[in-house]
Amino acid sequence: MKKLFVVSALVTAALASAQNFTRKDSLQGGLRPERTSYDVQRYDLNITIDPEKKYIKGYNDITFKATAATNRIQVDLFSNMNIDAITLNTFKTIYKRDNDAVFISFDKPLEKDKEYTLRFAYSGTPIIAKNAPWDGGFVFTKDDSGKPWVGVAVQGTGASLWYPVKDHQSDEPDRGASIKVAVPNGLIDVSNGKFMGSTDLKNGYTRWDWEVKNPINNYDITVNIADYAHFHDEYKGMPLDYYVLKNNVEKAKKQFEEVKPMLQCFEEKFGQYPFVEDGYKLVETPYLGMEHQSAVAYGNKYLKGYMGSDISGTGVGMGWDYIIVHESGHEWFGNSITSKDIADMWIHEGFTTYSETVYVECREGYDRAMKYINGQRYSVQNRKPAIGIFGVNKEGSGDMYFKGALMLNTIRHIINNDAKWWKLIYNYSTAFKKQIIDTETVINFFNKESGLNLTPVFNQYLRYAAIPILQLKLDGSNLEYRWVTDEPNFAMPVDVAINGKTVRLQATNNWQRTATQATSLNDVQPADKKFYIKVAKL
Repeated sequence: MKKLFVVSALVTAALASAQNFTRKDSLQGGLRPERTSYDVQRYDLNITIDPEKKYIKGYNDITFKATAATNRIQVDLFSNMNIDAITLNTFKTIYKRDNDAVFISFDKPLEKDKEYTLRFAYSGTPIIAKNAPWDGGFVFTKDDSGKPWVGVAVQGTGASLWYPVKDHQSDEPDRGASIKVAVPNGLIDVSNGKFMGSTDLKNGYTRWDWEVKNPINNYDITVNIADYAHFHDEYKGMPLDYYVLKNNVEKAKKQFEEVKPMLQCFEEKFGQYPFVEDGYKLVETPYLGMEHQSAVAYGNKYLKGYMGSDISGTGVGMGWDYIIVHESGHEWFGNSITSKDIADMWIHEGFTTYSETVYVECREGYDRAMKYINGQRYSVQNRKPAIGIFGVNKEGSGDMYFKGALMLNTIRHIINNDAKWWKLIYNYSTAFKKQIIDTETVINFFNKESGLNLTPVFNQYLRYAAIPILQLKLDGSNLEYRWVTDEPNFAMPVDVAINGKTVRLQATNNWQRTATQATSLNDVQPADKKFYIKVAKL
């Protein structure tokens, strides 16, 4: 395994060089000593946002523990934002900007295992998103009454776009965060976690205070500003809170009835909602959606499907609200289980896309679920790997969504035992609850739980562009078969129907044969709705 890791690192370095990644990319995506020498314990964000001027001013108190004696650490803030002051335990520091990284130096080394609090004061106009959430930034717009309506989405682009932070997925604040946001009177800010109260600052602004009890990844921390209406419900004693534009309350009450059966399904399959202490919220946003932990962004316009259409093209997806289900699925996959590097973002998106199929199966049964997930195969490009380049903030291709889900569906049918499959998925979701992991961790867990060597399967679907090709040919009455793959020594069982009778072939890269009564390859039908493969009849 260690040898494979070294080879992978060399390949990654070569790919990064070939794609002309810059120092800026490495500063954002890399783990150098200035980042690994401290472990964030808590963020306390206290800011004022002026929606008309599109301006932020305030500070983030970063409480951290030194993991090594060091004179310098890296905190991140986009270069277009101003640094007003940086102090460590009230003493001023020396800092130097390098692209979007801020290197902060200290007169004497920080002591290993000692806790410190860094106050990073800043101000400026953050980047405005042109097409959120696909590009990162703020959305400053107006509601139908002409009042400000503000949101932010920064996944991939970086949370340091709008606040100072250790902007890498490998470190989350162990003791949570507070988010205090002052906005003009008459508006509300909704952020993550539990609402702690509001304070009239007597200067035309009201501060809204929120407290997150759980670890939270950087891009999930959020602000939502509008003249919101609020209504409340509960699920198994957990608060469900909804914040929507005032003229949408009745539509929201009907649409959000989806939440309880969804939570029931996901808790059955994936374990208890991971952030009970922080509750669950849906917040109406001026963009489509985002999985902001305990404050899920909702912008699906109260339509079924994905903005009124079925993303699978099968009709199955028109029975439920895609954004509620998909973005809430991320509470388990992405928010609770987080990938260490954005290159492994398939861990977020593949599992969450699969959660849609899980929800369909809870609602409508196995056959409808298989119809839904197989409709997604037509959106897979198979042109680039689903895993990206490590250390440069580069996620893999968009195939991480649908291809990732289809890979999991394939593995389900490789295991060929639903009781074992659902136990594996449940155990995976709970074993790594609120943890940061990588692809190797996922593979090792699935291998151990299944008792199978699934490493070649994961590798072919994630590390290469192409999917396995099952070649078939007849030699008299004998069926010959093999896999054509990029992954060497590939082995994966596959079911085929021969004259209507299902047979499991233990196919490898080498030609094998089995006696059949088939007189034509038309008599041989691989189960390509259970296995995401190509078939070549020679």
